[in-house]
Amino acid sequence: MPASPMLNWPERIVRMRKEGPEVGWGDFKVISVRDPAVLVIRYDWRNNSVLFVHNFDEKPREIAFGSGLPGETGKLLVNLLSEDHSVADERGKHRLMLEAYGYRWYRVGGLDYLLKRSDIDTDAAGRTSHPA
Repeated sequence: MPASPMLNWPERIVRMRKEGPEVGWGDFKVISVRDPAVLVIRYDWRNNSVLFVHNFDEKPREIAFGSGLPGETGKLLVNLLSEDHSVADERGKHRLMLEAYGYRWYRVGGLDYLLKRSDIDTDAAGRTSHPA
């Protein structure tokens, strides 16, 4: 019997979360946005980052935000759940339209994150810390 599409979604979300060690092992930063119904949070671990955007309102929301990372790194957000990627504008802002209770999960800077992962922990400013 084929799996129900309703069961595929939770399985996919759990698998995606497990593939992002930044959430469990890294530091987090809440990214400021002007809309109190929207949460943007970035997790950083070993020179890699994931960024989650959630709309907690029953109405669609349009938001603009920067990734909070310097240079070219934060200009590309690769959607982990679809092909709806985001490229920042000339001011470094990503612009999203989120449906009611919508969300986006992104890898910051592309999918070559395993090549960039360091052996030691550094924060977003490049300061070294030692893993526990």
